[in-house]
Amino acid sequence: MYWGWWISWSPFVGTFIARISRGRTIKEFILCVLILPALVTFLWFSAFGGITMRDILQGDTAMIAAVNENISTAIYVFFEKFPLAIVLKSLGVILISSFIITSADSGALVVDSITSSGSPKTRPMQRVIWAIATGLIAAVLMYGGGLDALQTVVTISGLPFAILLVLMCFSLFRGINEDYQKSKRKDKLLERETYRKNILDLVNQERKEKNLEKIESEPKKTPKITDL
Repeated sequence: MYWGWWISWSPFVGTFIARISRGRTIKEFILCVLILPALVTFLWFSAFGGITMRDILQGDTAMIAAVNENISTAIYVFFEKFPLAIVLKSLGVILISSFIITSADSGALVVDSITSSGSPKTRPMQRVIWAIATGLIAAVLMYGGGLDALQTVVTISGLPFAILLVLMCFSLFRGINEDYQKSKRKDKLLERETYRKNILDLVNQERKEKNLEKIESEPKKTPKITDL
């Protein structure tokens, strides 16, 4: 279920990140999108999980009871272990709300773009309609079967995308390889042109010293990347 949940999110998150990452290098993308969030998540789970495991080993089973009763509100029981618990709870509500709002907004943005044939500029009202529609679908699923029903639907919908992800990985590898080959050919042409220009400069300098006629370099059309 864990992998199905994240695979179902991949079309929305991937398309959204691709739009905001336009113009950045692969190295920057890997650092800012893959490594840094993973490190923050690692620190989060290490700190909060480590404290909870220490309390359980010391005989404090309050978190176990809170998780068994309602896993959605267990985090607030955890905050009660710290000073200024009301501040931490308020920050928790703000962070969770911002996560839900930004996720819904990015999902509506991607769906709006897909249904508009990939157009980057669409009417704001159209995005609002998609946001309301997705919210109503989630509310109906929550009302009909609770969180389990919502998670089941999302997990099932992620199965077809698992096959597409494999094909997309292969396509990404081919695309990067083609770009690399084009870049190598372009560098070789630039190196050849630079070498030719240096040779002509040396010949002209030598002929100038001997008072001979200067050799003009023939204008050569610089190949475009699309011609490679």
